[in-house]
Amino acid sequence: MSLSLCLGLWLSACGNPSTPNQSKTNTSLPKEDETKLTFFGVALEQFDETGKPIWKVKAKEAKYTTDKQMGQAQSPEGELYQDGKVVYQIKAEKADIKQDGKQLFLQGKIVATDPRNGIVFQGNELEWRPQEDLLIVRNQLNGSHKQLQATAQEAKVKTREQRVEFSGGVLAKSTDPQLQIRTEHLIWQIKDDKLFSDRFIQIERYQDNKISGRSQGNAAEINLKTQIAILQPQAKLELVNPLMQITSNSITWNIQKENITTNSPIRVFKAADNLTVTANQGKMNIPENTVYLTGNVNAVGQRSQSLKSNQLTWYLNKKLLEAKGNVIYHQVAPKLTFQGETAIGNLETENIVVKGGNSGQKVVTEIIP
Repeated sequence: MSLSLCLGLWLSACGNPSTPNQSKTNTSLPKEDETKLTFFGVALEQFDETGKPIWKVKAKEAKYTTDKQMGQAQSPEGELYQDGKVVYQIKAEKADIKQDGKQLFLQGKIVATDPRNGIVFQGNELEWRPQEDLLIVRNQLNGSHKQLQATAQEAKVKTREQRVEFSGGVLAKSTDPQLQIRTEHLIWQIKDDKLFSDRFIQIERYQDNKISGRSQGNAAEINLKTQIAILQPQAKLELVNPLMQITSNSITWNIQKENITTNSPIRVFKAADNLTVTANQGKMNIPENTVYLTGNVNAVGQRSQSLKSNQLTWYLNKKLLEAKGNVIYHQVAPKLTFQGETAIGNLETENIVVKGGNSGQKVVTEIIP
């Protein structure tokens, strides 16, 4: 590798010239400034073994320290290259060239732009490691794109993959769908329009700039293209309208179609009705205000009245439950139990009709005095 400095009009040594009165036997070490050369109108360029550029930086002024093999540039602007093509355009207040020429380090108010996808990073520090295909931006990081805006402590960009790894106090906002995401670690696959987190994550959904839902989980995958979010494990989703809470070990939230599904045990709670329903799996259609639950379904009301079944359809607006398969209705006051094949009614008011089904099965009633 070689580092070339294209000089401008003139250069000057920063150290003072010797005078006749100076002792020739003075063996004191030179000061740091005395080992630096200052160049004006400079181009700093680095090439790989094949002669392809890996960075080119122009600066109004640069200091080059021969013993440290380090260049310092003021107000630099330039390009970062990969396979001979520009992957980022950069500018900063100052830049330091590391001694071996294998990495570029920038400090100051940095702006780095990817011309391929339009993403822009801003921060106070930037490292370019071309051999690792790695760009690091840190210290008051801000990333902006037509699809996503994010702030974090650090971003690691795999330039060849167009993959960004945000870490430390991540706050990301997407435009379509309108989401706000908080986590400590977030991976953004730019070309696939996907977000991943392997840490605790909170997602807020906005409609007309108002929160319509909140979700959280210990990990998540968000497909911005299909507008589907998968949260797992220990997932929770809270809706604003209707006001209710859904918890499960895994929740798939189709934001565009406004439905929620899970194949894991699910718990649904509606505070307005004081009603909790658990099941092996479930689905909710938000616009229709309807919840479908299957497998070991158990609906429990405020007074411990309960309705068990194999399947349950919950019509939220009508406050109506429709149960099918091995139905057992139980209430406490008075103590009684009905068993049948189907049931329909309002569990909150304890107005339930149990039927035996088409097979002629009779309803079994048990009254405990």
